[in-house]
Amino acid sequence: MKKVWFFLASIIAVVIVVCMVMTVFISHKPSKQATHSKFVREPIPTLFLHGYGGSANSEKFMVQQAENKGVTQDVITAIVSNNGDITFKGQLRKNADNPIVKIELENNKAGDLDKNAQWFKNVLIALQKEYQFKQFNFVGHSMGNLSFAQYMLKYGNDTALPSLNKQVNIAGTYNGVLNMNEQVNEISVDKNGKPSRMNPPYQQLRELKAIYQDKHVKVLNIYGDLEDGTHSDGRVSNSSSKSLKYLLGDSPESYQESKYTGKQAQHSQLHENSDVAHEIITYLWGTS
Repeated sequence: MKKVWFFLASIIAVVIVVCMVMTVFISHKPSKQATHSKFVREPIPTLFLHGYGGSANSEKFMVQQAENKGVTQDVITAIVSNNGDITFKGQLRKNADNPIVKIELENNKAGDLDKNAQWFKNVLIALQKEYQFKQFNFVGHSMGNLSFAQYMLKYGNDTALPSLNKQVNIAGTYNGVLNMNEQVNEISVDKNGKPSRMNPPYQQLRELKAIYQDKHVKVLNIYGDLEDGTHSDGRVSNSSSKSLKYLLGDSPESYQESKYTGKQAQHSQLHENSDVAHEIITYLWGTS
């Protein structure tokens, strides 16, 4: 009989210990709400635009990283047809926090910057009509940045359109592309980002400085260096990407550059780089 009581007492003791451990574990486990508290909660959409020959898949990794970290639960894709018509894949909830819009151009090799700028405008107008957004963030890769610069040049002062809040540029082709209109180590920039030679359409883009004035836009410019002597990401020179600084001058509310190095800093790997994604997430949505 004593053995039975001892056995039962042992089981009860084990159950009590397990319950105590579970209670401590649960009380120390961060809640979903606490995890999300490190991000802002704003109904400002962030539009991702791919580069030449790219698609929504070019934006997939960065967007998934944002979803996984709890930035947002609302992601849609805006398909831009060859004639500029917009079709949304998915739907955003009313008053969604930090919604993301992946843009996919069906004609992803269009070199006409005016047309690309118009297509981006069409996406904004469609979003504004559907969801009544007043501001937006932008993330671009490669030529997508040049297309966006052209959008700002043509429509940046249009008060009927949503206003730009923050922009992130990755591997921007502002003053050329290697082996197209620039050779390796041919062009340099000074401390202000002014290039030693200005390739078209760089001269026209110098009007951006006036357009950004007093709009309180924050800018993050990311570029990659393979550290192989080319001072480039293999496709775009650092001088081309860094020349954005001279275009904007002191007009943005803030401007900062981030350089990534090594194999993961290759042109197409930058948008698959977890460190790049982390910096973008912190920059766009971090509370600190």
